[in-house]
Amino acid sequence: MDLILTFVTASWAVFGAMAPYLLLGFVVAGLLSVVISPEWIERHLGGNGLGQVFKASIFGVPLPLCSCGVIPVAASLRRHGASKGATTAFLLSTPQTGVDSIAVTYGLLGPFLAVVRPVAALVTGIFGGGLVQAFNGNGAAVSDSEEGASCTDACCDDERPKRSKMVEALHYGLVILPRDIGRALILGVAISGLIAAFVAPQALESYLGGGLWPMLAAMAIGIPLYVCATASTPIALGLIHAGLSPGAALVFLISGPATNTAALTTLWKVLGRRAAVLYLITVAVASLATGLAVLGGVPLGLGLATLTPWRQRASLGLILARS
Repeated sequence: MDLILTFVTASWAVFGAMAPYLLLGFVVAGLLSVVISPEWIERHLGGNGLGQVFKASIFGVPLPLCSCGVIPVAASLRRHGASKGATTAFLLSTPQTGVDSIAVTYGLLGPFLAVVRPVAALVTGIFGGGLVQAFNGNGAAVSDSEEGASCTDACCDDERPKRSKMVEALHYGLVILPRDIGRALILGVAISGLIAAFVAPQALESYLGGGLWPMLAAMAIGIPLYVCATASTPIALGLIHAGLSPGAALVFLISGPATNTAALTTLWKVLGRRAAVLYLITVAVASLATGLAVLGGVPLGLGLATLTPWRQRASLGLILARS
């Protein structure tokens, strides 16, 4: 009974802590969805050059594209003349973060990781896109029949009746986006609660130790296990409570959302095998480098020092209390 109570209380505490930031992120995402359209992205990112890679990475960081939406948009970018490097950069930076996940990261993990996470997504996109641009060339744009990606999810449906910009923004931010990530988000909160209930604080630290090994373990879990950027945040909080270092948790936050079967399939068909391999190499290298940088001299007191007594605070309904 105590374990069940701890699970329920911890899960509710996590959800309560992230709820206001999540709502804010949803509203901002809705506004961005009507201000920045996929057609606008295509118009500005079509073409070749490292400048396009840089712009593709920047545009991808805040965009409120759902996990299904980034795939057809990236394939459409390629079809409309974007280089392989720019397309790869967009596929790398977009799923790692967004305005909603940035807000939730601030609420659960503090301002430091809320800044590091989008910066890591930007650098990852530039690095991966640059690699593809340098070693894979450009090639011909794909045709509709070769696109290899389509969107069947409701979040990518453009057949909705035309409404005012504000209604469209609220519909996307408060209906479509929560519907897309709702199940994954609930699962993430539940996993965080389960870790609090069944794993003693700092238990993983005694098994994995510190340094590189916990990061390799986090990457091994994150790369095959796709979880959206927002839903991965409470899981990372639970892992830190269980003793995983903030650097290793950051590896999970980067590698998990950045990789999924659909994105790799799109890369393989649209950009080729070499681009898909470079994509995976980029995720592995960038996530490990970011994790090591965090552990190697970053002042962890900015929002991370309060994570140690997480279980006790969660049991009281007080999570990540600000000092």
